[in-house]
Amino acid sequence: MATIEAHGHKAACRAILFDKDGTLLNFMGLWGSWAAALTHLMERKLADLGSSGGWNKSKLLGLHTDEQNRVIGYDKTGPVAMGTEEEVIALLASTLYAAGVPWNEAVTAVRELNAEAMSDLKRRREAVPLPGLREFLLSCREAGLKLAVVTSDSTSGALEHLEWMGIRDAFASVVGRDRVARGKPGPDMALLACRELGLPPSEAVVIGDSNADMQMGKRAGAVMTIGVAEEYGEDAQEASYLRDADVIIAGYGELTIHQ
Repeated sequence: MATIEAHGHKAACRAILFDKDGTLLNFMGLWGSWAAALTHLMERKLADLGSSGGWNKSKLLGLHTDEQNRVIGYDKTGPVAMGTEEEVIALLASTLYAAGVPWNEAVTAVRELNAEAMSDLKRRREAVPLPGLREFLLSCREAGLKLAVVTSDSTSGALEHLEWMGIRDAFASVVGRDRVARGKPGPDMALLACRELGLPPSEAVVIGDSNADMQMGKRAGAVMTIGVAEEYGEDAQEASYLRDADVIIAGYGELTIHQ
């Protein structure tokens, strides 16, 4: 077994399970532009309906906006950060329903708007790995660790983003929300990934940027959960939203793999 270490915390392991958005790739670099595009399309739709009442993307989706109502950040505990695509669609559909659109038509309309925003995202391919990730993955490979991705995104979307970043081959298992009965914080994704890696969860470490990732790891029986709070820098330990993490890091440079 290899040993992973961060800030004095150590764990012997044979595998690492990574969340994707905000853990492998820069969240705002990819999903920030998608959220901006989708909410803009929603605002246009509501204007066409003659209604803008009840629309507050900050409160509804957990997006942070500036004085010009532009998306500049997100709540790590909010729907955009932790929810599935279908959950976000349902939230937006509820806004159209409140504006007088029948529910079935509201869901269909939001799906069409989302498809347009996703098409724009695919065209830009703005999936950027977090600093130090490539070097860390190389260290994992040299130590013989098995790697998997466990994400609330769809499996096909996850595979696409990994391809864009050129790191698809690093992962022996990719588990999206569509492959399990229960999403995070349930243990299903981690349990399935471990089965596909051929080892028990007690020999796996979970790395993620939300507390749902930490809870998934705990419930699956992972040997260690590591929270990533890149935006906190040297004050990463102050990221209280990662309360179930065994250790919190600001970046991959704080992790060491020993054989």
